[in-house]
Amino acid sequence: MALADDRRHQMFPVLDAAQIATARRFASGPPRTCVAGEVLFDVGDCDAPVWLVLEGAIHVVRRDGLGHEKPITTQGAGQFTGEVSQLAGRASLAAGHAAECGCTAVPIDAAHLRALVVGAAELGEIVMRALILRRVGLIEGDAAGSVLVGLPGDAHLTALQSFLTRNGYPNTLFDADSDEGREIVERLGIQPGDLPLMICPNGTVLKRPGNAEAATCLGMTPELDPDALHDVAIVGAGPAGLAAAVYAASEGLSVIVLDQRAIGGQAGASARIENYLGFPTGISGQALAGRAYNQALKFGAELAIPLEVATLACGGDPDTGSRPAPHALHLTSGEVVRARTVVIASGARYRRPDIENLSLFEGGGVSYWASPVEARLCEGEEVALIGGGNSAGQAVVFLAPKVKTLHLVVRGAGLEASMSRYLIDRIKALPNVVLHTRTELVTLEGDAERGLVGATYRDRDSGDTHHCDLRHVFLFVGADPNTGWLTDCIALDHAGFVTTGVDGAGPGRSTSLQTDRPGVFAIGDVRAGSVKRVAAAVGEGAAVVSQIHQYLAAADEAARSDTREKATA
Repeated sequence: MALADDRRHQMFPVLDAAQIATARRFASGPPRTCVAGEVLFDVGDCDAPVWLVLEGAIHVVRRDGLGHEKPITTQGAGQFTGEVSQLAGRASLAAGHAAECGCTAVPIDAAHLRALVVGAAELGEIVMRALILRRVGLIEGDAAGSVLVGLPGDAHLTALQSFLTRNGYPNTLFDADSDEGREIVERLGIQPGDLPLMICPNGTVLKRPGNAEAATCLGMTPELDPDALHDVAIVGAGPAGLAAAVYAASEGLSVIVLDQRAIGGQAGASARIENYLGFPTGISGQALAGRAYNQALKFGAELAIPLEVATLACGGDPDTGSRPAPHALHLTSGEVVRARTVVIASGARYRRPDIENLSLFEGGGVSYWASPVEARLCEGEEVALIGGGNSAGQAVVFLAPKVKTLHLVVRGAGLEASMSRYLIDRIKALPNVVLHTRTELVTLEGDAERGLVGATYRDRDSGDTHHCDLRHVFLFVGADPNTGWLTDCIALDHAGFVTTGVDGAGPGRSTSLQTDRPGVFAIGDVRAGSVKRVAAAVGEGAAVVSQIHQYLAAADEAARSDTREKATA
């Protein structure tokens, strides 16, 4: 791994005697002695512990779905195995076996590992940094993770690769028309209609898998306890939802976060966010989301991805005494998640223009985000980007250096009313960006066989139209709230955003983020009147935890009071 050349001492630190003694206090079992070649953990093993080596050594290797194996490192006395997956008990991305001299090592399972990184601050910092850097190294390296085989530009393949990449899972792509790709397809006896293929690290072959099937094969999705009652269930793993998870879990609340796609939400697809406090040189949305995800894991939040919520059944009348009935989240998988409070952080999605054949090209010429996956597909070509907000501006700055010409199409008279000045100035300095104001996209041209081949635009003032040959259009045109799953349970405004703010909260109490249903809160872009900025979403994610504490404390006190009244009756 290239990263190991520069930061090996941080990726694979050697603990001193005092640090080893501290780490052993968090062991989840007695030391295990292994003979040469004995396997301690394998690729795909769920709940594989971190192993702290006391004597001897462990050879750690990475392996891809085709069985290609490469060494990562040999860890000796005072070193420990594992990467971020071990914090959550997810499937291991690496394998380890005892070296020729054998080994003696102590296991530290997920729960004890989280206790270590929180309870032993200095040692926890060393361990967390190492686990994170190792995952980054696996993503950057080869012979690790899933193997994807398909045709470049195929919408299904693009969506699958984007899903894996945004969730931080390494993957290698083979063009099905290349020599290597054809060899894989022929060896497996795959028909063209079965593409794209996903070959999981354990060798399982999936044909045209969806996100849920891919996640199950990778061991991403946790097994939900049907009897569990969480303090907080958060729907949406964007900046708002992740912030709420970090603050709630760090304050001792039991937290589960559900998202149907990936961490980061819309912000996760931003190539570079430059106006977020504390990052003067900017940070990508995926990197920001990844850091928040690791923080949430560190404090014990359970992140369940990709799981989609079908409906929210709000708790109604009290079931026993004054204690409110729990809320229930019914998932599309048929499972049910129960929680005392629910935080709606499902965000918003870019609006779909009313263009007749739009769905034909979605994911295969028309994209609603601009990630490195899409950038590779349109490199050196002429593209169009529709929209004038900050997300559109960030996408323009990211894409322009990679394409021949970028046509920026906006309905308004300019960018000043909707975009930050630093982005406007940067776009003006890009020589291959052509700004089309008072213009709108009206038709897309092409078919299922050729894909997108062109677009037609209309001048909003004169009505004149003009045609442009291109194969890639990026849409960043406003946003619609993701509230369809709320049915009639929660009050929405005329545009479908969740309304919040309840009168009569009482002295010293705030319910500004609570909906009309007690115990159900809304934060981030999905909330009516919210400021559509990453910093604002993170702030609401932190603020909502205080209001959750107030709600739970009041509910518990009411239940105790009801119990006392019954006891004295």
